[in-house]
Amino acid sequence: MAKKSALGKGLGALISGYEGTFEPHTPKVTIPGTPSNPVSISEIAIDQISTNPYQPRTVFEEEALQALSDSIKQLGLIQPITVRSTEDGKYQIISGERRYRAAKMAGLTHIPAYIRKADDQGMLEMAIVENIQRENLDAIEVALSFQRLIEECELTQEAMADRVGKKRATVTNYLRLLKLPAQVQIALREGKISMGHAKCILSIEDVEKQLLLCDLIIKNDLSVRQAEQKAKAIQNPAPKKEETPVNLPDSHYRVLEIVGRYFNNNISFKRNEKGKGSITIQFENDKEVETFLKDLEGIKQ
Repeated sequence: MAKKSALGKGLGALISGYEGTFEPHTPKVTIPGTPSNPVSISEIAIDQISTNPYQPRTVFEEEALQALSDSIKQLGLIQPITVRSTEDGKYQIISGERRYRAAKMAGLTHIPAYIRKADDQGMLEMAIVENIQRENLDAIEVALSFQRLIEECELTQEAMADRVGKKRATVTNYLRLLKLPAQVQIALREGKISMGHAKCILSIEDVEKQLLLCDLIIKNDLSVRQAEQKAKAIQNPAPKKEETPVNLPDSHYRVLEIVGRYFNNNISFKRNEKGKGSITIQFENDKEVETFLKDLEGIKQ
């Protein structure tokens, strides 16, 4: 019985000259590469492939993986992954780990792969650039990828921007995200705030105020515009209006003095500019009140 192709029906339409099923480890199609680094497609045993230690993506959504796996069961793996040969005769993924995982879930034993030559640095660079160009990383993963390219591949921001096809200002904005508090970075990764919100938070220097704004954005579902306004208000709070003291007339001071004798000075006045107000007397016991009333009645007589 002929072995069922793991590539699916669509590959023949994508690669000119393809007929039938690829044999394991046997290059069938050469595609454009470089003179020193030709690229070929082979069908490789899935148990001979290991994952990429330089993979910038750290989270693979199970639901999305399952959907891709179901598609692979029906159509096969149409788009090959990219691998490099290792010293033990096996292969290591450069890019396409999501497809590799889904293919394993689908029960495939062999999958198509581009085989490239790459050292560790080249592998890191290709993996990161390929993922960034696909735009399937969250903002923090992109920022961390940029940081790794700068540090491990010794690239300047200008050189890195050229490699990934981004403007230098865009690269700078992503790198700034790594200065955010961990709680804010987590909120960004989980989709609770957007990159626009993150830029608003970065406009504030104080960490506690950054966390405050992040919390307000999430709790009140603020738009980026609203977050900008909140950021300005947090940085430049409106000055508190000082209450203008109201001078009491002499008659009021006399009441405070006379009545206060009976109640250990536990008496207070509230009066506005128009003369309207209230008198509050606090007493310790009934005797204080009785003494005050007795003297008051004596004055009336």
